[in-house]
Amino acid sequence: MKVKKAIITAAGFGSRFLPITKTFPKEMLPIIDKPIVHYLVDECKEAEIEEVIIVATPSEVSTFEDYFYGRATNIRTLMIRQGKLERWNKVEKIFELPKITIIPQDERIPYGNGRPVLSAKELVMNEDAFVVMWGDDMVLSKVSATKQLIDYFQNNPCDGLLAVQEVAKKEVDRYGIIVVKKGTRNQLESVIEKPSIDKAPSNLASYGRYILTPKIFDYLSPDAIGKDNEVWLQDANDKLAKVGKVLFKVIDGEWYTTGDPERYLKTHIKFALNNNDFGDEIKKFILGLRF
Repeated sequence: MKVKKAIITAAGFGSRFLPITKTFPKEMLPIIDKPIVHYLVDECKEAEIEEVIIVATPSEVSTFEDYFYGRATNIRTLMIRQGKLERWNKVEKIFELPKITIIPQDERIPYGNGRPVLSAKELVMNEDAFVVMWGDDMVLSKVSATKQLIDYFQNNPCDGLLAVQEVAKKEVDRYGIIVVKKGTRNQLESVIEKPSIDKAPSNLASYGRYILTPKIFDYLSPDAIGKDNEVWLQDANDKLAKVGKVLFKVIDGEWYTTGDPERYLKTHIKFALNNNDFGDEIKKFILGLRF
């Protein structure tokens, strides 16, 4: 089954980054010279995704449109005049990305991380399967996390697939932790959100990379309210896992969350160290920093 579409959720408030996120989407914060969301779209391109659907807060749709669609001819003209057209070449790469569709989140649906997925339902309902990516999770890997998931899914057909990463036991109370179905090695029973260290069922943390099938919408709906009166994607995955086959895969790479300023900074440093445009001098400087 070919996976042709991906949903990127970019409709949170980003309250940990206030005041900048008062007028600026968190997913547009830069990692070096590209916004976070651009890295996610790059993942999709490597995985041969044909259409990326970005679900944004209604008031921020235009910001994403300007970045992905805007030609900024005034800047290009200036670069030509100054003989610096090579700087513009990076901008041209934006227009080589997969088809990008930007839609507003449907705010009639109750709040929760399932809301942006439901907002894009009509665009993916006729697909065999589709990718969902949280807009603040990044993965540093040789092969993109999305491509790894798709390759695994094609070799292991199932009703849903979750990306996971092993975490230190002392950190399991920070994440959604996988419960492995008895008698299996890679099948999901459920995910327990932030279990206590002594009661964690494993050290496998689920994060923002999924392959879903339209079967998820049998359980993900506006009236499927869970904790804090919110619509949770994982609640739907747990229900689907009871009647179907939901698998998980340990991704070969390093998962980083940019959900708060401290972890955003750590992610920025890690990606800077991995950036081939930076020379050894700056990398030695970064490694020599003491906090």
